[in-house]
Amino acid sequence: MTNYLVVGSGLFGSVFAHEAALRGNKVTVIEKRSHIGGNIYTKEIEGIQVHMYGAHIFHTKMKDIWDYINKFAEFNHYVNSPIANYQGEIYNLPFNMNTFNKLWGVITPDQAKQKIEEQKRNFHLNGKPKNLEEQAISLIGPDVYQKLVKGYTEKQWGQSATDLPSFIIRRLPVRFTYDNNYFNDPYQGIPIGGYTKIIEQLLSNDLITVKTNVDYFQHKDEYLTSNTKIVFTGMIDQFFDYKIGALEYRSLRFETKILDTDNYQGNAVVNYTDADTPFTRIIEHKHFEFGKGNKDKTVITHEYPKTWHRGDDPYYPVNNQRNRELYRQYTELSKEQTPNVIFGGRLGQYRYYNMDQTIMAALKVVRQEFGE
Repeated sequence: MTNYLVVGSGLFGSVFAHEAALRGNKVTVIEKRSHIGGNIYTKEIEGIQVHMYGAHIFHTKMKDIWDYINKFAEFNHYVNSPIANYQGEIYNLPFNMNTFNKLWGVITPDQAKQKIEEQKRNFHLNGKPKNLEEQAISLIGPDVYQKLVKGYTEKQWGQSATDLPSFIIRRLPVRFTYDNNYFNDPYQGIPIGGYTKIIEQLLSNDLITVKTNVDYFQHKDEYLTSNTKIVFTGMIDQFFDYKIGALEYRSLRFETKILDTDNYQGNAVVNYTDADTPFTRIIEHKHFEFGKGNKDKTVITHEYPKTWHRGDDPYYPVNNQRNRELYRQYTELSKEQTPNVIFGGRLGQYRYYNMDQTIMAALKVVRQEFGE
């Protein structure tokens, strides 16, 4: 008899399945896609590990999480240093002294700070920022905002920056050093051999059965009436047939191509920050592993944000007051109607988790479930 049915083989579901099996439980993992791994799935093409659902760079401040994930793969020393292309002008990200020098010719941190303060004064901001535009300008001034924030953000979210809440960009990284490392986290890298290898290791236990191409909703009644406890990592509103209302998501479309060149753009991630370019970024996957793979080929992916409609893959929860309240109502409904179902991951918990946060959330559920 199966003790747990895990719906979804992404990072949350796979960590839970792994830990449950270590404790002697039989686990069945079902996945509606034809492969395991969820959105961190990587596929080898031309000897290159291709991130099939967008760039994933593992980073964390938590040594225990870093030690945990390193049990399942060896990581290289990749450091995330994306660049921005604004109408053919190239800028370093996150915003740092290299960015400010290119924009204004400033050399010292004091010169950069003076320039930003001067720009902010000229913009005449009054009081607490009321939206994302005002928040961004209050942090880095109108020049950086217009070239490197506005177009990219509006494409990403499908809304005007003046209609987006300020907190989306409250933690915008701004540095007054010549440092292009995007993350402050001390632990960072890419798994050698790809992320799929991690999922395979997590699920490699005789007590775990994995079934792909299985849609939970085609067998929902059967699963709910069994004695098996369910760990559901899909959309919580879909689970309840949207009975209270539909939560909002943003989706993505990917165009992946093999090119007859060894180096297309010289960097793993290039963000296109102007409004006229329809995609937000181009990923060149071989640079995640320092050029490893076919020396005469490269693989690139254009990433296009899009409005989510039912049937699309949801990627980003839309974190606003209406959705937070709706999600709260769904969690109350789950306690009342489905106490035998655990909801987890970005979609089940309706949160924008990084990978380390996903692992941490899964391990928290494991401790709660097994009384540890």
